[in-house]
Amino acid sequence: MKQQIIYGLRPVIETIESGAYIEKIFIRKGLKSDNFAYLMKLISHHAIPFQYVPIEKLNHLTSKNHQGVVAYSSLIEYYNIEEIIPELFENGKNPFILILDEITDIRNFGSIARSAECAGVDALIIPTHGAAQINEDAMKTSAGALNYIKVCRSNSLIKTIKFLKNSGLHIFSASEKADHNIFDFDFNIPVAVIMGSEGKGISTSLINLSDNIFKIPVFGKIKSLNVSNAAAIILFEIVKQRYLSNR
Repeated sequence: MKQQIIYGLRPVIETIESGAYIEKIFIRKGLKSDNFAYLMKLISHHAIPFQYVPIEKLNHLTSKNHQGVVAYSSLIEYYNIEEIIPELFENGKNPFILILDEITDIRNFGSIARSAECAGVDALIIPTHGAAQINEDAMKTSAGALNYIKVCRSNSLIKTIKFLKNSGLHIFSASEKADHNIFDFDFNIPVAVIMGSEGKGISTSLINLSDNIFKIPVFGKIKSLNVSNAAAIILFEIVKQRYLSNR
């Protein structure tokens, strides 16, 4: 399936109202109207990424009469984490959640999604803004995993993490600056792991919400791992612990 471009205020509004998933919306700077105000309410309610851009950008995306709004359809379905967590507990599962904080590199994102799906992660949470776009390159890099793993967008990772904590999940952050190794912890509990971008790492506000912070021990001269490789190691350490405890 290829991404479709949707242009015009009403067509974009109607697409959202139909239940179709939107990957991103580009809006002309300074656009104002009653329909535009309604569109923004829909964008907020559905946690759809959007960006204000010059009209030249929109004209580059399409030569049609876009009325100041151009959107790309999504290649995947998005889920609500507040619906997933209760279902997991009701089904007797031990939640296993992965949170990506501003990982914008498409190839890293796709690779992480592939590892997460293979590890049986119940949901992948990404911020509405500051996340890699799930386009054809991301789908290809994930080897199709994005068709199977549940991806949730969050308008506020802080609020989402607080929800997870209140639901009984233990929040772990992965940071090379941590004092403790990943092998020091027991993951046979409801878990959410936060991974940050290679440039910025995990934001301080999310670190402060974490119950524990761990690092992967490295022994070579290069003291850090690519984030997708680190994610795979972390996810399968959790898999190993849970597998051994259930034997």
